[in-house]
Amino acid sequence: MTIRPRAVVAVVGTGTDVGKTWVAAAVVPCLLAADRRVSVRKPVQSFAATDRATDAQLLAATTGEDPRRVCSPRRAYPLAMAPPIAARHLGRPPIALRDLVAELQWPEGVDIGLVETVGGVRSPMADDGDSATFVTAIAPDHVLLVADAGLGAINLVRLSAHALEPFPTTVMLNRFDGDNPVHDTNRGWLADRDGFTVVTTVDECALTMLRLVPLGGNEAGGRLRG
Repeated sequence: MTIRPRAVVAVVGTGTDVGKTWVAAAVVPCLLAADRRVSVRKPVQSFAATDRATDAQLLAATTGEDPRRVCSPRRAYPLAMAPPIAARHLGRPPIALRDLVAELQWPEGVDIGLVETVGGVRSPMADDGDSATFVTAIAPDHVLLVADAGLGAINLVRLSAHALEPFPTTVMLNRFDGDNPVHDTNRGWLADRDGFTVVTTVDECALTMLRLVPLGGNEAGGRLRG
């Protein structure tokens, strides 16, 4: 029988460089402090060879997991392009979506499993699927959609959320400045007019996830090893 966390949360972005990894890494300590056992996964990643740390390394540092468990070395591509494109340029085999799904493995006893996708919702994760297709395949309990709070947020959130239906989605407006009228207007429009659940802080993100897993079923919280 396949092991699955009590709740799986997919962390998806409206585009590249909106801060998906930063948000995911920042929310983990909040979940651990609330006695939830957390595991993180990055099914596939690409990066510049000069990067100081990969996404998997940054995420692994928050839970104490082995970065090679967070993202298998065979799914790490040292070229700053979408993973299937990077794989082709590096002369590595094509990436099949079904393999990424099958390789998504969790330790036992996890309360909340965070899975970070790549780029934007329609960015290719595999030769035959994008981030939205991957999310559909793993059927998460919740989606955290990370967007930049500035100009263009309304359009990008609307387009992205449509691709993520029917999964419950919380919108995180990253880099939010309450004194910035554009940021504040975007938040109000998305929440009041479009009906999205919108958060602007890491603490609010954590509260959304904590509600998915009330204490009681598994009280052995803490960092994972392995």
